[in-house]
Amino acid sequence: MKSELEAVFFNARHEFTLQYPLLLAPLLVTDPDDVVLRKMRTVATFVDILLTRRLWNFRQISYSTMQYAMFLVMRDIRGKTLPELVEILKGKLATEKETFASNDRLRLNQQNRYSIHLILARLTDHIERESGMPSRFLEYVSEKKTRHEVEHIWANHPEDHTDEFKSSSDFAEYRNRIGGLLLLPKSFNASFGDLPYETKVEHYNAQNLLARSLHVGAYDHNPGFVGYVKRSGLPFKPHPSFKVADLDARLELYRRLAEEVWSTSRLDRELGAA
Repeated sequence: MKSELEAVFFNARHEFTLQYPLLLAPLLVTDPDDVVLRKMRTVATFVDILLTRRLWNFRQISYSTMQYAMFLVMRDIRGKTLPELVEILKGKLATEKETFASNDRLRLNQQNRYSIHLILARLTDHIERESGMPSRFLEYVSEKKTRHEVEHIWANHPEDHTDEFKSSSDFAEYRNRIGGLLLLPKSFNASFGDLPYETKVEHYNAQNLLARSLHVGAYDHNPGFVGYVKRSGLPFKPHPSFKVADLDARLELYRRLAEEVWSTSRLDRELGAA
């Protein structure tokens, strides 16, 4: 994966084939190579933000669902200059009803397990790169034997949460919300997934940085991560226990992380490079 075209790669992970005619739409035969690359990155970034917002709001991104809207985008950006392209695409995102703030109940289900996995991989990778660590995105989405899986922070024991939930169905719905999920090696889930949170959190401190951020140890002698927390202003904090209020706090953290990862300000970067 080349970093200058990583958004193209991310969109391909969603099998979104409409991105390819979109990438070509604003290009002109007279465009210098560097302008071609900037235009392609801008369009791919637009698609990346749009798809993730839709997935966050339980919306489909299939060809049949997106075809008409994307053909209108192709029409509107055809042959545009880079500044025009950025302005048009930012305007289209500004008119979208679905944002990360429009759904505070994103949860795992049978239909979105793959997309939730990708979102968690992006959030985890972003935190680590911003903390000065190398990218491990390909490891997080690998299908090899050492693959990562979506892990529930709460073990599937509703009887341990009767102080906050009246029914097992209410517990199950809350347990599946994205604030209660992590991406961890399959072997970890097999060994520790059924344990109480207070036991698991000690083991989280040896995992990726999104999982580690639950443990107080992540905030000690870790200047890269602590610097990122201060710089971003995001509400990271350790959670010695994990109740409903803690899950809600993590959901808000994930939402704000998503707004940072998929910020529309990314569309302006190519203008600065011009």
